[in-house]
Amino acid sequence: MNIVHTQIVKIGNSRGVRLPKLLIEQMGFNNEVEIVIQSRQLVLRPVTLPRRGWDEQFRAMAKHGDDKLIDESVSTQWDRSEWNW
Repeated sequence: MNIVHTQIVKIGNSRGVRLPKLLIEQMGFNNEVEIVIQSRQLVLRPVTLPRRGWDEQFRAMAKHGDDKLIDESVSTQWDRSEWNW
C-alpha cells in the first residue's frame, strides 16, 4: 500500500486536501469524486454514472429494430376476467 502524507489547507471558509497528480491519474478521477465515510475513514472514488449513454443506445436499438420484446405476451385467466383498465 502506498502512503502519501499531505497538508490540510484553507480554501475559503472550508478546508481541503490537495491530491498529487499521480494519484488522481491512477484513480481515474475527473472533475468530480464521491466521498464516503466508512469505518471512520474517508473514501474517495470516481463518480460513476451507470446509465450514461443509455439514451443513445436506445435510439440505436430503435433504429435497428432491436427494441421489440423477444417473448410474446401471454394472457392469463386473471388478465381476461379480473384486470380492468
